[in-house]
Amino acid sequence: MAPTRSHDAGSGKRAPPGSIPLGRVAPQAAPALTEEDYTALRDIVFRATGISLGDARRQMLQARLVRRIRALGLSSFAEYLEHLRRHEGEETARFINAVTTNKTDFFREEHHFRFLAEEWLPEMRARAARTGERTLRIWSAACSSGQEPYSIALTLLEALRGETSDLDIRILASDIDTDVLAAAARGAYGKEQVAAVPPELLRRWFTRGEGPNAGLYCVREPARALVQFRQINLVAPRWPIRSPIDLVFCRNALIYFDQPEKEMTVCRFAAHLRAGGHLLLGHSESLRRGATPFRHVGNTIYQLAPAGQDEPSRGGRFTVHVGAAPAGGCGRRDHDPGTGR
Repeated sequence: MAPTRSHDAGSGKRAPPGSIPLGRVAPQAAPALTEEDYTALRDIVFRATGISLGDARRQMLQARLVRRIRALGLSSFAEYLEHLRRHEGEETARFINAVTTNKTDFFREEHHFRFLAEEWLPEMRARAARTGERTLRIWSAACSSGQEPYSIALTLLEALRGETSDLDIRILASDIDTDVLAAAARGAYGKEQVAAVPPELLRRWFTRGEGPNAGLYCVREPARALVQFRQINLVAPRWPIRSPIDLVFCRNALIYFDQPEKEMTVCRFAAHLRAGGHLLLGHSESLRRGATPFRHVGNTIYQLAPAGQDEPSRGGRFTVHVGAAPAGGCGRRDHDPGTGR
């Protein structure tokens, strides 16, 4: 068979073999990621976010950073590392946004929302009637683009039939990624993103967007009013949280941490929770019961000992188990909740 010759589609003239036709741009080869550069970038990711990247994540990191390297007009990962060192504050935020994973859906892991409506909320209302304590504080840690905290808000509004005046409910929604937080605060979602929302809830709690939100489904104000978005890095030395928390959602975030960081994060959650408070984890995460401040009360649902009950081995250790054999544990819970010390 005779070889096919390329030609200029515009002029009809034949182009030299192997040449790129006029009007097309040669694809730019991705810069190579050397072992040395990957190790340096992986160390920065770990220090900044607590995320532990193994060798299998090398291609992912390369793919996510190539666009940023090209946007800066740089030609190599070594040049990007130097840029990152010289512009640590501003560029670190962009770097974190590029490497973090943001997978979420409305009402993901539905059993947690059934627990919220059918068990947790009735308990909180009974507490309010018994003690006069009307304040309910929920933390959606690693909230990504907002579907989780809005799902929490919608669940509570549905259970309360839209009437929240007898309770002071606030949902803190946090993430390390400033880009997804901006999208979350906007509260506008495409058709595919709201596919998991039951039709009656979609009609009741969403409105069709206008202007820049045209074609999107926007969360209505009663649900938006319950949620406050804030950037929080789970491995930062201090968390900007002053009030005791009643319930923490931290789902599918600990899987990215190494074992010591998983254990420390769970310890810090325990320090911020009220006695009897709950911690909800993702489907691939669990707390292996040893001597633990938590007890297992449901599918990936854990509770601190209620007030007036002794916690088992308060000074003991407990292990966070995420897919592999756990190692190490957690020390005493009587540390500074702000610093983790």
